[in-house]
Amino acid sequence: MQRRHDRNASKNRELFTEQEKSSRINHAKRSVGRHEVQSWTTATKRSLCLMWQKVKVHLSMSFLVTVFWYCRRLYNCLAQLLKWWSSYLQRKFIKNLSVSPEVDLLGYCAREWKGDTKQAKHIREAYEDLFWRYHIKYLRQVKRDNYCVLRAVLFQIFSQGIPLPSWMKERDILKLPEKLLYSQGCNWIQQYSFGPERYTGPNAFGKLRKCMEALKTNWTEISSIKDHEERGNMCNTLFSDESKEHKLYEAIKFIMLYEVVEAYEQMKNREEHIPNLFSLLLARDSSSDPLSFMMNHLNAVGDCGRLEQVEMFLLGYLLEVKIRVYKLHKFNTEEFQVNYPDEYQREWHEISLLTEDDRYYHIPVTRT
Repeated sequence: MQRRHDRNASKNRELFTEQEKSSRINHAKRSVGRHEVQSWTTATKRSLCLMWQKVKVHLSMSFLVTVFWYCRRLYNCLAQLLKWWSSYLQRKFIKNLSVSPEVDLLGYCAREWKGDTKQAKHIREAYEDLFWRYHIKYLRQVKRDNYCVLRAVLFQIFSQGIPLPSWMKERDILKLPEKLLYSQGCNWIQQYSFGPERYTGPNAFGKLRKCMEALKTNWTEISSIKDHEERGNMCNTLFSDESKEHKLYEAIKFIMLYEVVEAYEQMKNREEHIPNLFSLLLARDSSSDPLSFMMNHLNAVGDCGRLEQVEMFLLGYLLEVKIRVYKLHKFNTEEFQVNYPDEYQREWHEISLLTEDDRYYHIPVTRT
């Protein structure tokens, strides 16, 4: 019995040992399986992480490229818009500028005077003479209207920084309309016409005063600027505003009228000697007195008329400048070069004009 029991116990132990081995083997297999699963999962996660990192880098690069592309497109669009706007403003400014920038003298002549007509050849010869003998290399075209000569003269006075005439410094020109109306009883200035506006009426006095203020303010301000470039920019701004520049010309016209009134009174009273130009001006049937001078001559200036030769003498005399005019249609004659006035003070500044027909004027520019 005991042996049988021992054999059974031995068999049980062997069976337990085999079961334990089998259990261990199964546990090991399960451990290996779990390890393999964990390894596969880890590898998969790592692969996914690497892929995501690559995708993120790719997306980031794509985003940056896209942003850069849009920024570049936006920059190009803004640059084009700015270029267009600048071009528009430049065209508009040049269009409104009544005194154009400098152009080559002979180039202008070649464009404007083509052909083989006698007149064209004559004008071309005159331009060549200006270029070689007088060293005039450029010109500035002046807007062709009936303010042309006043514009050409006043633009040069301002651009050269020529100061106010001595008599304007001694007397307040703002009071001239008041003095003419009230002190000298010239009620007829209510018929004064402001160029193309053809304005007449009781408000003429107030309008004339505004014109005188514009002239004195702008002349004083611009002549005080020492820097040539800055002064030129101010002139360009002023002469691109039609309303402002017309006030200047009307002020000059009124000063001419005022001086004629003064000279007329002096001639009547025989008080003192007056310049000969006043005698010539008042000797005309159309301007035998200040009223007829205003109605028949000054009121037309800027509208349908222009300054005549004797009035050019008066203009230079009042502004205290020597106006030298090159008359190209008078080339090879004594009248090719004329000074207004012909009698002038040595200290007066000189300005130059050129004309092809005694109607419209340009500004010659000399380069040394």
